[in-house]
Amino acid sequence: MTALYCVFGNPVGHSRSPDIHHAFAGQRGDDIRYEKREAPLEDFAGAVKAFRQAGGLGANVTVPFKEQAFELCHAVTERAGQAAAVNTLWWDGDQLHGDNTDGAGMVKDIRDNQGWTIHQKRVLILGAGGAVRGVMGPLLAEQPTLVRIANRTEEKAAILARGFMDGNNPPVLGSGLDTLTGQFDLVINAISAGLHGEMPALPDGLLAEGAVAYDMVYGSEPTPFMRWANEQGAAATADGLGMLVEQAAEAFEIWRGWRPDTGPVMAMLR
Repeated sequence: MTALYCVFGNPVGHSRSPDIHHAFAGQRGDDIRYEKREAPLEDFAGAVKAFRQAGGLGANVTVPFKEQAFELCHAVTERAGQAAAVNTLWWDGDQLHGDNTDGAGMVKDIRDNQGWTIHQKRVLILGAGGAVRGVMGPLLAEQPTLVRIANRTEEKAAILARGFMDGNNPPVLGSGLDTLTGQFDLVINAISAGLHGEMPALPDGLLAEGAVAYDMVYGSEPTPFMRWANEQGAAATADGLGMLVEQAAEAFEIWRGWRPDTGPVMAMLR
């Protein structure tokens, strides 16, 4: 019997998730159907209910529904709780469960695919929205020396930073983009406007010797952030395509009980 999965979003027409998950399933011949479902902005819960009634077993969730998905769940993982957002849903009987695989996907891409080190490195994150909250738990678990969150609105960055400050984590600091100082070994861009050629002005000298730069968005060409990093002398840059595929692999493993090989799927998408 064909297993039914989907991705919820609005809009969702651009999503590559069906290509990714069908490619994963093809590695072992799993019989699945994976759909795009554009949920109404005013009735995400109704869309999830209808999908379940149609036989749906699990779903991915993209913008703008990750926080609503979190609220719908009967149980969530620790990393979803840290993010206060869910991007992966599945049912156990009548109970709706949720996880957030974004941070794990990003860390795996940075560490295993790019071969970069996060442990004991100074990390700068640009932006303070939901995408940053979603990756902070797995990022901090790698034990960087410090994490600085820089945002146009300094107060938003400071509030987010305080939410992750405890005795078990490295220092997490918040600042405004206009007051940003220091040098960093890894710079992560989570400002979505960067995809459309609108990078904010950043000071020179942020990149330490040997620093690398990672953009959470992806495109067919180097993003404006990646171009900025190269101009600043970055040792290497990468976009977020690997993060997209790795977070999908995390979700697929939750649903199907085995982890697909992400390498061929990334090559296909490129």
